[in-house]
Amino acid sequence: MWSPLRPFLFALLFGIGQQASALEVGGVNFAPQVEVSGSKLELNGAGVRYKAVFKVYAAGLYVGRKAGSLDEILKAPGPKRMSITMLRDIDAAELGKLFSRGMEDNMDRAAFVQLIPGIMRMSQIFSDHKKLMAGDSFTLDWVPGQGLSIAVKGKVQGAPFKEAEFFAALMGIWLGKAPADWQLKNALLDIKS
Repeated sequence: MWSPLRPFLFALLFGIGQQASALEVGGVNFAPQVEVSGSKLELNGAGVRYKAVFKVYAAGLYVGRKAGSLDEILKAPGPKRMSITMLRDIDAAELGKLFSRGMEDNMDRAAFVQLIPGIMRMSQIFSDHKKLMAGDSFTLDWVPGQGLSIAVKGKVQGAPFKEAEFFAALMGIWLGKAPADWQLKNALLDIKS
């Protein structure tokens, strides 16, 4: 006997028409899509940052369309987001220093020197938070024409960093020639090893 509910029940049971589900990495769920400044972004990839054998944080990279390299990401139009959730407690000032070192490791000295005022400001943002606890998160949102906004625990920290070079240097920490963690780089770029 036919019922008008049959197609609905079939779809419910077999998942037809379901939206993509979140990707779970290190116990953190990354949504398949986010919206930044009115643009829908897709999860490019997500992974865990390890320091020795310890999990430090989970990171997810969101872009307008899939990209397989830092260069593709930087050249792609539209907003981008790096979302990071801490997996252990960490001194926030130390995290800021590690980010600064990661930027320096992925660029030439002259270019790094030009970014020192922004790097000092970014380090201060993290220092002001004293400690980031497991479960705390922050986002790095790049919006062309506006700049890079850093939001810690959901609250935007001051005015955007206007320089595209600063955003590129920051992304170099994870996606550059000397990334903080090669496995994380491959995960963010969705490169299967």
